[in-house]
Amino acid sequence: MNKSLVTLTIGQSPRSDILPLLLEHLPEDHIDHTGLLDGLSAADIDEQFKPEPGEGILVSRLQSGEQVRLSAPKVEQGLQQKIFALEEAGYDTILLLCTGQFGALKTHSALLLEPDRIIPPLVKAIVDQHQVGIVVPVEEQIHEQATKWRHLTKPACFAVASPYLADNETLLSAAQALQAQGADVVVLDCIGYHQYHRDVLQKQLGIPVLLSNVLVAKLAAELIV
Repeated sequence: MNKSLVTLTIGQSPRSDILPLLLEHLPEDHIDHTGLLDGLSAADIDEQFKPEPGEGILVSRLQSGEQVRLSAPKVEQGLQQKIFALEEAGYDTILLLCTGQFGALKTHSALLLEPDRIIPPLVKAIVDQHQVGIVVPVEEQIHEQATKWRHLTKPACFAVASPYLADNETLLSAAQALQAQGADVVVLDCIGYHQYHRDVLQKQLGIPVLLSNVLVAKLAAELIV
């Protein structure tokens, strides 16, 4: 079997922080990895992707472990160029490792798996009438997230805790704030959240906690033939 699937992160590859989780569902020897910021210095990243006032914000992790804040429209432009290049290289399935909302990414023929298109309807089908609480990395993402999750039966509530900066106590406080607002299901909606984040919260809260990256990885695994 040839390598037909590639993961594409908006940060730097490989995503050593979440790769073990993905490889629980995806065969390591049949996938490749690339990143929008691969080969770029901190100065390069700042020059090419620094957010301007009023722009949407995305966050990702560098190989150094540092969190970076990126301009959403600039990231989308860069991703589109990467996607076309990956198609030219022969990949027929591209798994985007970002839960941000992109409006216009496209391919010529490859299958593009975008978490922002997959996860909300899937979660809606799972939770039905339950109140969903969403944890996101930065405050600036909440407005966009409200649009992303607008089709839930009940309007979602939101809290902030970065998977790259927050300790377990901060994450737990965010989730408890959601539970206090009535949430009986929590979604960790960033690729950077880990299984251990889920385990900590589920044990302390006693309610279901869903990881967006696990849901997408399982779906991608079903497409590898």
